[in-house]
Amino acid sequence: MNNALTREEERARELERLRAELKEAQEELEEVLQELEDKPEFGLGVGSPRLYDWEMNLARRDLLLERIAMLEEAIERLEKGQYGICEVCGNPIEPERLELFPETTLCATCARERSRRRR
Repeated sequence: MNNALTREEERARELERLRAELKEAQEELEEVLQELEDKPEFGLGVGSPRLYDWEMNLARRDLLLERIAMLEEAIERLEKGQYGICEVCGNPIEPERLELFPETTLCATCARERSRRRR
């Protein structure tokens, strides 16, 4: 009984951490979206040095949208009891890896193998 309580406490703690990371990513996205509202002038012979920053914010927006979607999926997996299980081999994902990449769906071994195949 004590182990089940401990696992439930760990699950609740991880859920809280994922929700905090999600909230942080959503807040950062809001900031980026506000910065994108001020689009600098550009065109043939017309340009602003701020254009580079604006384009960088476009890239940040895309990365944040992807991270938010992945964190939302991680929360769903946690709520279904599937969080922390590698989608390829079915083994537990290393706790250290989940700490760094809470949205990951692959253990380190499968992630390395997938990376190798992409080269």
